[in-house]
Amino acid sequence: MTAALLVPGELSARVPVEQRGPGLDRDDVRLLVSRGTDVSHHRFTELPRLLRAGDVLIVNTSATLAAAVDGQVGHARVVVHFSTRGDDGRWAVELREPDGRGTTRARARVGSDRRSREGERPAGTEVRLSGGGLLVLEEPLSARGERLWWARVSGAEVPAVLREHGRPIRYSYTERDQPLSAYQTVFALPAGDGAGSAEMPSAARPFTARLVTELVSRGVRFAPVTLHTGVASAEAHEPPYPERFRVPQSSAELVNAARAAGRRVVAVGTTAVRAVESAAGADGVVRAREGWTDLVVTPERGVRVVDGLLTGLHEPRASHLLLLEAVAGRAAIDRGYEEAVRERYLWHEFGDVHLLLPREPFPTPLTPRIARATDSETDGSGV
Repeated sequence: MTAALLVPGELSARVPVEQRGPGLDRDDVRLLVSRGTDVSHHRFTELPRLLRAGDVLIVNTSATLAAAVDGQVGHARVVVHFSTRGDDGRWAVELREPDGRGTTRARARVGSDRRSREGERPAGTEVRLSGGGLLVLEEPLSARGERLWWARVSGAEVPAVLREHGRPIRYSYTERDQPLSAYQTVFALPAGDGAGSAEMPSAARPFTARLVTELVSRGVRFAPVTLHTGVASAEAHEPPYPERFRVPQSSAELVNAARAAGRRVVAVGTTAVRAVESAAGADGVVRAREGWTDLVVTPERGVRVVDGLLTGLHEPRASHLLLLEAVAGRAAIDRGYEEAVRERYLWHEFGDVHLLLPREPFPTPLTPRIARATDSETDGSGV
């Protein structure tokens, strides 16, 4: 997508839809539908009539954590964003500064202050957490940069710290803090080890139990997967870091059966795309798998399984847009976003949603979906 697209600040959804007026529920958001460059406008409650019997929705069951915890580095106040739980018990974290408005801003990076110029590095930095735990930064999560660090906590268990002293991560475009329940989707299942998503898998937020029941009654199937999302880079728009995921055997079989029958496979959110595509072989067959994925879905890589995508509206510079282009092609994304701005759709996790469906005629059973990437190149929508 062109970064030249301007999204006015007033199009940021500042509160959940159910708080914007009496009688509103989560599914009272708008739904932009793109079929190639053809665009139509709907309410989210119309989704059951836009899908077909036999279509499969891949949904992320990761629960959202209260991942923001106050702390102190010496006398300086910080906010720790707990991003990802490692296999060795450490957590990937980002240290941020309070901005005085209830949200946070990025801290000065290494090399940007006097201590850094004198050779000191954040390794070994100690953070005293609310509740008494001590967090110590050990090493950067990735060679790509030093925004996220592996850290070890002593004197407290992280799940208990988050439960007792944490709050949901929120950004400056939101109006106020919300309870954790506002950030849970209808599909969320708590993990026994305390793992979860640092930020809500928000594409699924508009689903209600009532709407799920209607979809099931119309023959739409659900394939649950799990991907625990880390902390996004609100300022730098970095590509995603490795994340823990699981695709169970039952969901793999359901997706494969749908493809074999020529049915559509629609992911609910970019996290669901990353999970299922991480479990798909070059032959387009999904196999049960769990662990860590470093897959970054781009137009060059393409998609092997996913035919459609239900997603929120992303910042024009967000790395997620490359994944959207891999599914639908750049021309479809550009056209949809231009229309979303013109019709004043709302952005971000409490905003409206975008359904990307394939053009008709739909591919024949077991057609490799990776062809979608080359389609975008031939219609002028390639990156």
